[in-house]
Amino acid sequence: MGNPVVHVELIGPDPAALRDFYSRLFGWDAPPGSPVAEAVSLPTEYSFIAPAPGAGPAAGGIGGGPGFESHAIFYVGVSDVAEVLAQAQSLGATVALEPQRNEGGGVTVAHFRDPAGNLVGIAGSE
Repeated sequence: MGNPVVHVELIGPDPAALRDFYSRLFGWDAPPGSPVAEAVSLPTEYSFIAPAPGAGPAAGGIGGGPGFESHAIFYVGVSDVAEVLAQAQSLGATVALEPQRNEGGGVTVAHFRDPAGNLVGIAGSE
């Protein structure tokens, strides 16, 4: 087995807006003020995402600030891809990939760009 993913970050010019977006979309709790290297984010703007009960080994963080480049790519497991994609749009996201079904794998995926422009994937059985 290869090395596991151990951390995911969402970086953008307005970390508070990103925290609000992901809190409303996925229920993530990520209060600001966590310690981080200054080259990664303004320390007062960085936050660790509290892991969901039973979540795997990947942790996450949200941060950035003026002058930081927006970047991210990962998939979030959801129960209904089309429903969550529509909710993401209603919260200010833009669709980058409409839901695509892989019948062989029994999975549906879609991509959106969050309000900071980060590319994010969602995946589920529907």
